[in-house]
Amino acid sequence: MASVVGGAVVAAAGGGVGVGATPHVLAVDDSSVDRAIIAAILRSSRFRVTAVESGKRALELLGKEPDVSMIITDYWMPEMTGYELLKKVKESSNLKQIPVVIMSSENVQTRISRCLEEGAEDFLVKPVRASDVSRVFSRVLR
Repeated sequence: MASVVGGAVVAAAGGGVGVGATPHVLAVDDSSVDRAIIAAILRSSRFRVTAVESGKRALELLGKEPDVSMIITDYWMPEMTGYELLKKVKESSNLKQIPVVIMSSENVQTRISRCLEEGAEDFLVKPVRASDVSRVFSRVLR
């Protein structure tokens, strides 16, 4: 089931907060195609997904939606890159505990290292596959 909440596509596969709750993943990508693909992969893995088009929108949503279990974000986006979003999340006392995974179509080792040093849980090279998602999320969301 998918619904639109304030411009964000919210796809529910279960819900609620607490023990046994379905993990809520915030997917951030300026490409509507990539956003739809990552949301579909996450939904097929039984995650609750909120998909937004920008880092700025992600921060707005995080301010109102405290139950996000993980953020997966594209690296290159207008206004605010995924790296800048990562830094803002890790600098916030309210958000820093949320694991962040960065995605990019470019496999640039210096960029990957910089993101991991700044606190990213992982860096996935697009196209992201379901096996990538389950590997990262099973390790991070134990």
